Order: sequence, then C-alpha cells, then structure tokens
Amino acid sequence: MMRAFSPKSATMLIAAAQTCAIACDLPANLEAHLRLMHKAHALGVRLLVFPELSLTGYEPEAAAALALHQEAEALRPLRDVAERCEMVCIVGAPLRTPGAEKPMIAAWVFGLPSGPQVYAKQHLHPGEERFFIAGQGGAGFTVGGLPVAVAVCADFSQASHPANAAAAGAGLYAVSALISEGGYGHDSELLAGYARRHRMPVLLANHGGASGGWQCAGRSAVWDAEGRCIAEALGAGEALLLVETDAATGRVRAF
Repeated sequence: MMRAFSPKSATMLIAAAQTCAIACDLPANLEAHLRLMHKAHALGVRLLVFPELSLTGYEPEAAAALALHQEAEALRPLRDVAERCEMVCIVGAPLRTPGAEKPMIAAWVFGLPSGPQVYAKQHLHPGEERFFIAGQGGAGFTVGGLPVAVAVCADFSQASHPANAAAAGAGLYAVSALISEGGYGHDSELLAGYARRHRMPVLLANHGGASGGWQCAGRSAVWDAEGRCIAEALGAGEALLLVETDAATGRVRAF
C-alpha cells in the first residue's frame, strides 16, 4: 500500500509522453522512448508516463511474439537512463509470464530507488481476452513525495479502480492508454469525473498515431482535483505534455 499523502517537498514537473508507435518495431520505439526521456530530463521532469503498449504499438495479434520477460535485457537502456537521470518512467509492452499461454498487458516502472517494478493491466476490453490474460495490477509508488497509482486503459472503465487508488492514498492517477478519436469524449469525461470525485489529479498518456487499426485521438491531458482539464496536447502526433505538481498541496498547474 502507498504511503499517506504527507510529503515534505515542493513542486516538480511530471509529463505525459504522447508517442506514435511503429507497429511491432521494438528497436525503433525504444529509440523514440530514449529520445523523449532525454528531452524530458533536460526540462527537469521527475515522472514521465508513456501510453499503453508504447514499446510495441497496440498489436494484439502479434502480442505473443512481441512479449517480453520482466527482466528483458532489451529494456536495459530504458532502465539505465531512468536511473541515471533520477526520473521515474512508465513504459508499456506485452509481458510474458512462466506457464501462461498468453501475455499480459503490462507497464514497467523504471527509475524507482527500490528498483524496477511491473504493473499488469487488471481489466481487459471485450475481445482482448483472445490475445491477453488479465493481470493483478501492481503496487503504487512515490515520486518526490507524491504517491502515484498506475492504470492501463480499460482499468479506468471500472469505477472501483480509481476509487481503490484514492483510498490507498494516491495523489496522482497515472493512466497509460490507447483512446480512439471516437472514444475520447466518453473516456475524458470519465477521467475528469474521477479526478473531481476523488480529489485526485489524473494524468493521461495516449497514443498520438494509428495503432492496431485504431485512429488514436492523441490529446494526452491532465485534470486537476476539481476535474478541470489544465493541460492538453493539441490533437494527434508526438508530444511531451508537462505540468507542475505541488506534492505539499496536491495541486497541479499548467507549465
């Protein structure tokens, strides 16, 4: 369980990395991640969140072949940069687990003092069960005094998920997702409502280009504890959306 939200520190920058994944091309997507990580570090970002399955694209039919072990050496460059920059980064890929016929949709968290950890998507969209199995979620963590809870896409379709995060003391609900142009209105209203209901800012990192047959909306965004959208990427395409958060008050401000 996360620590109570009673930090000592002041403000810090957090960001959503809106990316345009190249389908099934892990090396190319790794390079794009590293480039954005270096850019974010140069700006002073302490927490950087990438979209769902950001390292492979949302390609369910290829997920089994693309799946990575939790300690995959291919992810070492991301871990090294995150640790060297003292920046927590959340990246997405299919996770291969021993004995499982199908992978999970996972988010690796790099740059924590305690070492990497993995969050496995708990709730699947209809149809995803053909290619994936549901995971058990994962522990929250703290960055600069700010307790963070992770959600991967359909997790937030269940109201209990953000409610549990808030009850555990989260000061930020960090969402990695793939949201299409047609679904953005509904999903953004849900996220704004959770922020307002639980007095818990929400950060959304969405895909900025087509993936898995979906035309993604982009428009990564941050909602404050009043449910107001205080920052939003301008449509699709690659973007780095920064906001400033004050861990002492829980407030987030446009940067």
